[in-house]
Amino acid sequence: MRINKFIAAAGICSRRNADTLISEGRIMVNGVKVTEPGMDISGADVVLVDGKPVSAEAKKYYIALNKPDGFVTTTDDPFERPTVMQLVTDVNARLFPVGRLDYHTEGLLLLTNDGDFANHLMHPRHEVYKTYIAHVNGFPTPGQLGALRHGVKLEDGKTAPAKVTVIRQYPDGVDISISIREGKNRQVRRMFEAIGHKVTRLCRISVGNVQLGHLPRGKWRHLTPKEIEDLKKER
Repeated sequence: MRINKFIAAAGICSRRNADTLISEGRIMVNGVKVTEPGMDISGADVVLVDGKPVSAEAKKYYIALNKPDGFVTTTDDPFERPTVMQLVTDVNARLFPVGRLDYHTEGLLLLTNDGDFANHLMHPRHEVYKTYIAHVNGFPTPGQLGALRHGVKLEDGKTAPAKVTVIRQYPDGVDISISIREGKNRQVRRMFEAIGHKVTRLCRISVGNVQLGHLPRGKWRHLTPKEIEDLKKER
């Protein structure tokens, strides 16, 4: 088995992030620092990540969390801010987030210890739609909403077409449902900034077939077998 796949199977992180750990010199096999992500290992090899031994975990966990505002989507934070891991403390496994939500973005976040599952969902070719409700200042015109639907230019490239619907109107702005299949940093907020409007609150309500529903803020649940199966089938 390749070392990055082994690290993913051990529930440490996705294969992509395992490659980053390797490049940072944080993985050792039999006392030797790993430098190549394509290195093959066997069950007899001793693997350390940050000096701690790891082994493939038999039981896989798939969790939906309603992330509150003010939590970072990392396993630990150098600035000692609250992390989403503090909200899921009663699962006996090394979980990690599937993708990220910004510090001030709320809503549905998936966590798992299945690195292959995470890698599948985060890979661009699988086109898993994520839907958000954005509270936006002001009133975007039909032309501005059309720009979001066709893709807008950001500094790191043009966005893919989005699904956009105005769902509620207020005296000072609107709630807009927006579905995207990419994961650029702060993408939804930057998309609205590109058309001249600011997002004042952002909540993700679905990832693929998994819905946030009425899950209380800061609470989590296990995904159902059907939800897991459908996510694994997402192309």
